[in-house]
Amino acid sequence: MTPPPLLLTPEGLDARRDTLADLLLDAVADGASVGFLAGTTHAEAAAWWDTLRPSVADGTRLLWTAEDPAGRALGTVSLLREQKPNGRHRAEIAKLLVHRTARGAGLGRHLLTHAEQAARTAGATLLLLDTQTGSPAERLYRTAHWTPFGTVPAHAATPDGTLADTTYYYKHLA
Repeated sequence: MTPPPLLLTPEGLDARRDTLADLLLDAVADGASVGFLAGTTHAEAAAWWDTLRPSVADGTRLLWTAEDPAGRALGTVSLLREQKPNGRHRAEIAKLLVHRTARGAGLGRHLLTHAEQAARTAGATLLLLDTQTGSPAERLYRTAHWTPFGTVPAHAATPDGTLADTTYYYKHLA
């Protein structure tokens, strides 16, 4: 059974920073291009989660986690709400991460669908995201009816420092 996503408050984020750091480090160890390089320490990963606290507090970032019964983060996703007056109809999906031990059970799709529904509820009609070209995440986005609209060559480094392409996606919400 897929654990239900839990919307984090700033205090909830504080309480889960270590397990979220573990989740981020698992993604980096698996080669995901998520903004961090090999050798990132647990303290650095935890500190990154701390930087999200203000946006979680002011509601510009909705952050969910899915946990096992022991409270270990199995997955996470963020919805970034656009604040500019001409862009309030759109939002961005960010940092969709699923721990390697939890993959293949539909958790990534569950988190993505949950974030999409939250965006609809908030009045968004357009979602955007980006991911490493050729990554396993691309299959998820394509089967969830996201449309690729461009690729930037050598856009971001993978954990080993290799520059990789990034593909951008959009999805219109009904």
